[in-house]
Amino acid sequence: MAQNLQNHAKYVPAFHFFVLPVLVFNFVWAIVRVVRMRSAGSVEALVVALALVLLALYARMFALAVQDRLIRLEMQLRMQGVLPVNLRPRIPEFTVNQLVALRFASDAELPALAGRVLGENVNDRKTIKKMIQNWQADDLRA
Repeated sequence: MAQNLQNHAKYVPAFHFFVLPVLVFNFVWAIVRVVRMRSAGSVEALVVALALVLLALYARMFALAVQDRLIRLEMQLRMQGVLPVNLRPRIPEFTVNQLVALRFASDAELPALAGRVLGENVNDRKTIKKMIQNWQADDLRA
C-alpha cells in the first residue's frame, strides 16, 4: 500500500502493542499492590515499574529526537539542490517541525510549498503534511 497522510505513522507492533501495554499493566498492578498491602517490597516494585515505563517512553523519545536531527540535516541538503536561488539563504529559518513535515513533499512540489510555509509561518507538522499534494514516502522512520 502506498504511504500517505492517513497511513504514514509508524507503529512497531512489538513495542506499541506488547511492550508498552505490559509495562503499563505492571505499573497499574504495582499501584494496586501498594494500596492493598503497603510494604517495602510493594513500594519498591512500584518504583521499578514506574522506572520501566519511563525508560520505554524516553528510549522512544530519544530515538525520535535523533531521527528529527537527521531529517533536519537531510532536508537542509536536499533544499540546497531543489530550492530556487532566492530561497536558499532562508534554509536556516526552517524549524525542525517544518523540515520534518516537508520531507514528504516531492522535489517538484517542495520549492513552492517551502516558500508558502515560510511566508505563512506554518509550523504545525500536521498542517504542513495536509498541504502536500504529491506525497513522497519515507519508509526508513524509527
